[in-house]
Amino acid sequence: MRWTLLPKPEPQKVADLSVALGVDANIATLLVQRGIETYEQAQEFFRPSLEKLHDPYLMKDMDTAVMRIEKAISEYENILIYGDYDVDGTTSVALLSSYLKSYYPNVATYIPDRYEEGYGISYQGIDFAEDNGFSLIIALDCGVKAIEKVKYASEKDIDFIICDHHRPGDQLPDAVAVLDPKRDDCDYPYKELCGCGVGFKLVQALATNRGQTLDDLLLYLDLVATAIGADIVPITGENRILAYYGLKVINSNPRIGFKAILQQVKKEKLTITDVVFIIAPRINAAGRMKHGNHAVTLLTETDINLAASFASEIEQFNQDRKDADKLITKEALVQIEENSEQKNMTTVVYDPNWHKGVIGIVASRLTETYYRPTLVFTKSGDKLAASARSVRGFDVYNAIERCSEYIEQFGGHKYAAGLTLLEEDYLKFKNEFEKVVSETIDPKLLTPEIKVDMELKLEDINSKFFRILKQFAPFGPGNMAPVFLTQNLRDSGYGKCVGEDKTHLKLTIHQGGTMKLVAIGFGLGDKKDLACNGNLFKAVYSLDENTWQGNTSIQMRLRDIKS
Repeated sequence: MRWTLLPKPEPQKVADLSVALGVDANIATLLVQRGIETYEQAQEFFRPSLEKLHDPYLMKDMDTAVMRIEKAISEYENILIYGDYDVDGTTSVALLSSYLKSYYPNVATYIPDRYEEGYGISYQGIDFAEDNGFSLIIALDCGVKAIEKVKYASEKDIDFIICDHHRPGDQLPDAVAVLDPKRDDCDYPYKELCGCGVGFKLVQALATNRGQTLDDLLLYLDLVATAIGADIVPITGENRILAYYGLKVINSNPRIGFKAILQQVKKEKLTITDVVFIIAPRINAAGRMKHGNHAVTLLTETDINLAASFASEIEQFNQDRKDADKLITKEALVQIEENSEQKNMTTVVYDPNWHKGVIGIVASRLTETYYRPTLVFTKSGDKLAASARSVRGFDVYNAIERCSEYIEQFGGHKYAAGLTLLEEDYLKFKNEFEKVVSETIDPKLLTPEIKVDMELKLEDINSKFFRILKQFAPFGPGNMAPVFLTQNLRDSGYGKCVGEDKTHLKLTIHQGGTMKLVAIGFGLGDKKDLACNGNLFKAVYSLDENTWQGNTSIQMRLRDIKS
């Protein structure tokens, strides 16, 4: 691990903010590092307000989209809400369909089959719309590159409205409206919305047109917060506001489908991290193992008994997903070791029998293991499909784009992407991808980095400090949980390896004084000898809470330790 200590901000800015807010210098330092330098900025950060959401009509084509939907409603057209099979797509479909159905009945949903149709808008989906009399398709979390598909629909007199957040290509589809803040000609002030976020802006515009307020839309924000967490978009600006209020809904009045999931896992108050690791994988499991329709059905169900039945079914999908993920990861690791590919700048593996629904998760696991830009391929019909994951600081989307002569189709983001290619092009692509990455990646990016916000003394950690720190949440890209460095630490003599396989490290730490803090280091069991036996060590960590037998205390969540 590389530990990178962030530079200290300007002392005067820290001192001024400390006085203005009545907080200690450590809190003020963390805020200034996040670009918060005034009382007003701090107020906006700590007290997100729905009033700070941007006018949805600032988004290019929004007025056209609303006019087309209102025309469809006034002329009793059938509207098909179409979305991708992942969390962002299924929550988007649940959001827009349930909103429209609250006042207009002729609305149906469509999620493409991951295996038969693949990612994004499909010809099969358009044929379904034609066969069932739909004259308007609203696509969510996909479609910004679907030029030929939209043309095909147009030939059948079916209009498209596209709500996407992926990077457009050189040409936009000839749709009625293309809502995408990443369009070059779109002046929308916030560019980092997820697909569900763009869908919410459309709902906000429709609601404004109908004389509704944001208070009328609060019940939909649990879906938006879930998509924000799952899609790993920055939790800044509008996303922070939407996630903040969405979490409030999840924890106070969640939709029936969420209640059913939470009853399965017996979890009460959720953070954005819990949403990412508890709710999102279960929603995703439906599309991975069976069909994304199951997720939309659960998310829009209003009967708790039916929702409980759907949640139980999805729980089984999630277990099947875990089993497949574990097996394929094991096989992929063997393949890498046997071929000595861990020496490469990239990790690219392929097996025709791997389950397409979990190769993205496996790619993430391999990235954690070897810390290289990674692609996992499997057979998909008569082609190969892959999921890509990257290391921090390296744009895997751009690298894949540079290999496009061997690719049939691709899309995605800086750190996660997907592609399909012909089997005969696999080795050519693999070699070209290795060449492109080798030529463009900074070698230091191949060593995992922990960015440390500041050095802290153990005595600085008290209840007031931690209480304010908790208000920095929700955490995520752009506002990560603060990471601290503390030196000259010792274990109090109770250090031990814990967990079923003894891979985790539990310590009781002090820094010379009487104050002690319990610390847990997941996956750090191999560092026991370094931290125990009276040895001095330094640690990087974040802070969280541990509740045991009704007592709650501050706990250090160790990221890494060194002598």
